[in-house]
Amino acid sequence: MSFLTRKYPFSKNSHWLRDCAMYCAIVFLILYLLQPFGFSMYRGNKFLMSLLFGLVSFACCFVSELAVRPLRKSIAPWRIWHEVLFVLAMVLLIGIGNLFVFSFVMFHYPITPRLFFASLYWTLIISVIIATFSVGINYHRHLRNQLESLIDKTTEEQTDIIVTIHDASVRGNGLQLPINNLLYIEAQKNNVSVCYIKEGKTSTIELHTTLTAVLDDLKEYDNIFQCHRSFVVNLNNITSAQGNSNGYLLKLGTCPTTVPVSRTYVPKLRSFIS
Repeated sequence: MSFLTRKYPFSKNSHWLRDCAMYCAIVFLILYLLQPFGFSMYRGNKFLMSLLFGLVSFACCFVSELAVRPLRKSIAPWRIWHEVLFVLAMVLLIGIGNLFVFSFVMFHYPITPRLFFASLYWTLIISVIIATFSVGINYHRHLRNQLESLIDKTTEEQTDIIVTIHDASVRGNGLQLPINNLLYIEAQKNNVSVCYIKEGKTSTIELHTTLTAVLDDLKEYDNIFQCHRSFVVNLNNITSAQGNSNGYLLKLGTCPTTVPVSRTYVPKLRSFIS
């Protein structure tokens, strides 16, 4: 259930007509080449009838896309369960449209309640499979390439917050900086290397402390995240991310170093995605 409530990384698709045409082609090729669902019994022109089914599928896809566009603008954020319902509704509409073609155009057979509900039942099963694969693949593709756009960032809320990372070798002292300037912290033997923004430029400093102690200093800030046994990162400063379910590489601001997210921490990272 937590997966379904995550933000769906929907971006305006300028190629939606092409996608509708692709669905049209898929339906056409399946019917014309494989001839399932009794299509082989049809004695007329199978090419034209397959094309008609494809065109009906295109029209249903076209109408579905136009209908959902206002919803995508008014519902923010658009979540995975919203996209799942949209795909289910689109496939059901395609199924109902093709049922009318099958009954009234192809075989001139009236639609009985039994035929309608049987068709609806199988279409629903197929639509669940299609929605699962379609939404799942799209989500993980965007997760791989646009992880930073999925994370709820708290930069504005933390504008005036100053944090201190203590240096154990100098009692009472440490590095003080605005939390939004912190990029990442890397463990290095008995020290940590802190990468942060100073006067608009990327700087680093070594402090005699441990990653565990740093996490304890910053434990009240959810955007400070341990992404690797040797790295702690400020999620607010992610500018790009690449990888997959086995791990990611994060880019932070203008910092030339990429910060790894190891496979062990990937599930925990997903908990930050709302």
